[in-house]
Amino acid sequence: MSREPLIIVTGAEGQLAQALQKQSLGEKVLYFSKKDFDLSDFDQMGAVFLKYKPTLIINTAAYTKVDDAEKNQTQAMAVNATGVGQLAKFCQAHNCKLIHISTDYVFDGKKGSPYLEEDKTNPTTVYGHSKLVGENLILNSELPALAIIRTSWLYSEFGHNFYRTMLRLATTHTELKVVNDQTGCPTNANDLAKAIAMIASQLSKENSGIYHFSNAGTTTWYTFAKAIFKKHHINANVLPVTSDQFPTAAKRPQYSVLNHDKIKRVFGLEIEDWETSLKKL
Repeated sequence: MSREPLIIVTGAEGQLAQALQKQSLGEKVLYFSKKDFDLSDFDQMGAVFLKYKPTLIINTAAYTKVDDAEKNQTQAMAVNATGVGQLAKFCQAHNCKLIHISTDYVFDGKKGSPYLEEDKTNPTTVYGHSKLVGENLILNSELPALAIIRTSWLYSEFGHNFYRTMLRLATTHTELKVVNDQTGCPTNANDLAKAIAMIASQLSKENSGIYHFSNAGTTTWYTFAKAIFKKHHINANVLPVTSDQFPTAAKRPQYSVLNHDKIKRVFGLEIEDWETSLKKL
């Protein structure tokens, strides 16, 4: 006897989960914040599975403080690696599918052309390493179906992200310095949420695996900032600078463009150019 479909979305307070709430994921969808579904609290997670018997988990929860992770390695690994591995075990035990969000930080940024799903991983940060360990723990579990979706430069009208930071800084600064030697592609969280909704309805054992999703095209943070201000008719003086002028605890990949041919082919997705998607926000 098959059970009634029930989707649980973790990380409810994050921007992607908030974007998912605008989508039609299914008749029964529950959103859990860290307070009610903590990846480092195995007893709590187990109790949720026993009570609700989900058929699909969409895991958007993560330790995402990239710089803080360099000195808080234990905490980052507890959530992004060990916790994700335990989540996969619960999914396996309860015959539950899993969609998990990962990151371009699993790569070292040295390739120079869009990263394929099967390209060699080589994280250079604690955050990237913790996310890669989590990926591998999922892949090594025997889930009924799984999708690991790597994304990059996520932004939206929700939460903390580059888009909102630029708009906030423009209210207090007439001149802004923005890094111009890191190349990637922004991902509108609303577009990723739509893609997740489509994948959720099609996910099976046969199409399980790792997928890349971002908007199309390439840019730098500097050019992205200029486009944000243009969209909002903000007259801010934006100066291009190198990463050396903004040293961070975790070194950002210089190139993190993702190839998304696979996800388009398998799930029939259409992916908009980042500039077009930005204008819709």
